[in-house]
Amino acid sequence: MAGTTIRTNAERGLLLAILLSAVTLVLEIAGGILSGSLALLSDAVHVLLDLLSLLLSYGAIRVASLPPTDTRTFGWHRVEVFAALINGLTMLAASLWILYEAWGRYNRPVAIETGLLLVVAAVGLVLNGVSAVALHRGAVGDLNVRSAFLHVIGDTLSSLGVVVGAVVMAWTGWYRADALISAGIGLVVLWGTGRILRDALRMLLEGTPPGLDAGKVSETIRAVEGVDRLHRLHLWSLCSHIPVLSAHVEISPSHVSQRREVLETIRAALRREYQIEHVTLQPECGPECTFPTATALSHEADIHDHDPAGGSPSP
Repeated sequence: MAGTTIRTNAERGLLLAILLSAVTLVLEIAGGILSGSLALLSDAVHVLLDLLSLLLSYGAIRVASLPPTDTRTFGWHRVEVFAALINGLTMLAASLWILYEAWGRYNRPVAIETGLLLVVAAVGLVLNGVSAVALHRGAVGDLNVRSAFLHVIGDTLSSLGVVVGAVVMAWTGWYRADALISAGIGLVVLWGTGRILRDALRMLLEGTPPGLDAGKVSETIRAVEGVDRLHRLHLWSLCSHIPVLSAHVEISPSHVSQRREVLETIRAALRREYQIEHVTLQPECGPECTFPTATALSHEADIHDHDPAGGSPSP
């Protein structure tokens, strides 16, 4: 249910943000050309990349909602990670381009039509602010939407900077401010790039999900009555909101006959304390004990199989 709510909020926010970004793009391109402002054109490039990222993010969410198949047993959740990676790379390219152009404009400043610049930038600020609010709820639980949210936040801040710069240039006639604002926009984009690429690469490399401490998770499992030892503990993320765990659990000889209950207790603790639904536990016992051969597999099978979409264990 929580995953469905996240996807619904994300889709609604993305659709509204796509519409508003398209309107902002047209206004800023026209305003940048007519006013001669590199800052406004830089912001338009930023908005264009954001619009593409929003479309990519929306498409990724729709694809990720497709059911699993025999050849893709986890479904399409990883599409979210690849979309976030592409978004981050486009942000990196945009930031470098903006910084390069800003350097050239600072050395060769030109006059700006500040009145038109101020009006267009103010409208863009309002539209970007509305888009950011629309995306905020979905950004909490979805890396892909968070990458789009950071895009729009960058647009909002850059639009604010353009408004301030337009006022400064109108009062002082110091047109190098246009280049400085452009450089500031580039740095904002660069900052967001680092965070998105870091998270996307962590998931692609199957690193431990943020907020999870492997040591604490291990302690939680070891604290369950009937657990002697734990080894081969692995924690990774299928996507931003689906953590996965696998481990080998050695059952104490006194609890071999209750191994099913021990595993169920572990799984319940992981769900309760860490919100980990995808859990695979391989029960083992020391050389001094053995599992009953007739029932071992049948008892553990339904503990390990989980719905790839994050549902409850299979019957």
